[in-house]
Amino acid sequence: MTDDIDDKPQPLMTHLLELRNRLMWAIGAFFLAFLLCFAFAKPLFNMLVQPFTWAVDWAGMSDRKIELIYTAPQEFFFTQIKIGMFGGLVLAFPMIAAQVYKFVAPGLYKNERGAFLPFLVASPLLFLLGAALVYFFFTPMVMWFFLSMEQVGGTGEASIMLLPKVSEYLGLIMTLIFAFGLVFQLPVVTTLLARVGLVSSQGLADKRKYAIVAAFVAAAILTPPDPVSQIGLALPTIILYEIAIYCARLVERQRAARAAVAEAEEASAAASDPEGDA
Repeated sequence: MTDDIDDKPQPLMTHLLELRNRLMWAIGAFFLAFLLCFAFAKPLFNMLVQPFTWAVDWAGMSDRKIELIYTAPQEFFFTQIKIGMFGGLVLAFPMIAAQVYKFVAPGLYKNERGAFLPFLVASPLLFLLGAALVYFFFTPMVMWFFLSMEQVGGTGEASIMLLPKVSEYLGLIMTLIFAFGLVFQLPVVTTLLARVGLVSSQGLADKRKYAIVAAFVAAAILTPPDPVSQIGLALPTIILYEIAIYCARLVERQRAARAAVAEAEEASAAASDPEGDA
């Protein structure tokens, strides 16, 4: 198998220089993406406010003007910086992932590189799938829930309206996107662990009840303190856990099939050369 590996023994300083070059490319890509996103921070923020607009329509308030506020002079400026960093990380992720892969790939065997590449593609796609779920469904649902708590006001009642702060709204939607994006990595992580033999499908199935409890605990920590957010994150987590069990079973079936083929080849070789065994 040593012929299948591209890496050659090198001094530690050579590896450190290679790591520095990869980090410079990754940081440079992030910096350029940050500048681009910061330049368009206001349009990007308006795009992130769109789920709030949908929630207003769901609540039957289509004639309501969408308003957000900031209470500190520098608040919206730092909010735009956060948007630039968030968008820059998303745009630069392919370059960052490519640099990480190029750094570790020479130390991998060809079959390991072939197994690693699909996960490198699947991971950002699953993250984007989780982010899309947050943007198109989950955030409008959460904001609709919060809008339902408004009070019109009248005799003996105060008028209570939802006027989100720009920083708090951005923090909410970024938290939800990261939470769902990380949860959607569960099948990828589980499949990788199954490939190296650290977990098994049977072991995951036996721990299903603990996983359900852990899903609700994680949802309570990662989401705002309301039942809609917590249930909305816990249920996809449980579904993804079941998908992870299925992926682990597929890995085990493939491993068993390869082992059967190898045993058949060994048996065939032994049968064709009986004198050599003797």
